[in-house]
Amino acid sequence: MTFSLQNLSVILVNQWYQFLSAWAPIDASIEGFIYYYPLFMAYIWMFGAIIFYFRFEWRQQGNTEHLPELTKYPPVSILIPCYNEAENIRETVEILLHQKYPVFEIIAINDGSKDNTLAILQDLAKQHHQLRVINLHTNQGKAMGLRTGALLANSEILICIDGDALLAPEAIAWMVRHFIDNPLVGAVTGNPRIRNRSTLLGRIQVGEFSAIVGMIKRAQRSYGKIFTVSGVIAAFRKSALHNVGYWSNDMVTEDIDISWKLQLAGWSIYFEPNALCWVLMPETIDGLWKQRTRWAQGGTEVLLRYFHALFHWSSRGMWLLYSECLISIIWAFLILLHLLYAPLELLTESTRQSLHDLSPSWTSMLLSLTCLIQFGVSLFIDSHYESRTGGVARYYYWMVWYPIVYWLINVGTTIVGSINAIKKKRGQRAIWITLDRGLRHK
Repeated sequence: MTFSLQNLSVILVNQWYQFLSAWAPIDASIEGFIYYYPLFMAYIWMFGAIIFYFRFEWRQQGNTEHLPELTKYPPVSILIPCYNEAENIRETVEILLHQKYPVFEIIAINDGSKDNTLAILQDLAKQHHQLRVINLHTNQGKAMGLRTGALLANSEILICIDGDALLAPEAIAWMVRHFIDNPLVGAVTGNPRIRNRSTLLGRIQVGEFSAIVGMIKRAQRSYGKIFTVSGVIAAFRKSALHNVGYWSNDMVTEDIDISWKLQLAGWSIYFEPNALCWVLMPETIDGLWKQRTRWAQGGTEVLLRYFHALFHWSSRGMWLLYSECLISIIWAFLILLHLLYAPLELLTESTRQSLHDLSPSWTSMLLSLTCLIQFGVSLFIDSHYESRTGGVARYYYWMVWYPIVYWLINVGTTIVGSINAIKKKRGQRAIWITLDRGLRHK
């Protein structure tokens, strides 16, 4: 029996080494893709963002509070869907009342809140005639709240913000100008800024919204199409929304979905960096994980739903955007595959010997240098938008942590979110959940 077990062990070990030998070239290719894909995309985003900056922004450097000159001032309706926003909604509404725009109304939609959000809104409505309150008795989801507000709005231009958002006084005018200048503009996405910055996660997200979110939106606009408007601050043409059937109630991220619906229907989406909006973000790992998983799920849901629509020639402008998003998902799964294989690879003699050489490879140095360049370029572009908070240069130091946080959390949330999207039944209503709004500091 002992002899048989020994023979069996030898056979298994030999088979295992044969498997490792056969897999090694494939894994080397995967490892190369894992390293070079984010490196390649970083320069693509930087190049596009620089183009956008010199086309639209550099003349306005250092002058963030001036207003654009409009040929007319059409009335606008500001929609605020609310769910359990008692802590934030009063400040949000009061800030809105100071908009530097002549004609606007505020419509707050209470979507079955379980706290005293409705009572606060009703009290505010008695004090300010510009505010109207719509109450949905049960939680219908943000998409339904926005749809209800849009249908009851008196204006053609709709400004949509979250219940914790503080809209800069000049924001409406900056977004409205695009609708006036171009009748094919269906939506304008604003420039969200992070309010809570006392923790490491908060500070990292300050740089993230500049180096990643802001840079990508600038680049995508330079290349023609934007993956998504910002859910916390976006403006829409009501007739464009009506044309595509408004927001979908069964998509977990209504902002990504409406962006694709509009662009597939031939409408354009612009990015307006002067439309500042200060928002609260998660400052716990658990809250950040849930938020990013929802974002990842929403992105995958869009890829699944609009796959067939891409076969139309009129949708060719979305092909590159679709491909980039799909490759990003594949990249995340390949990282998981590589991580699962890495411990097994340690069994080989060559790998054990290679562990003695711990010097950094040129690829790692190149990735690190590229990361610093990307953050430097993006923070330079965004610096004048942060003048009210002392600029973003002081957050540059904290960005050394971002690659670690990004790779770990983004890979995990992409995988989990994609699986959730595949398992989700079509038509299932996406309702509100309680969000992590971080540690509030005024």
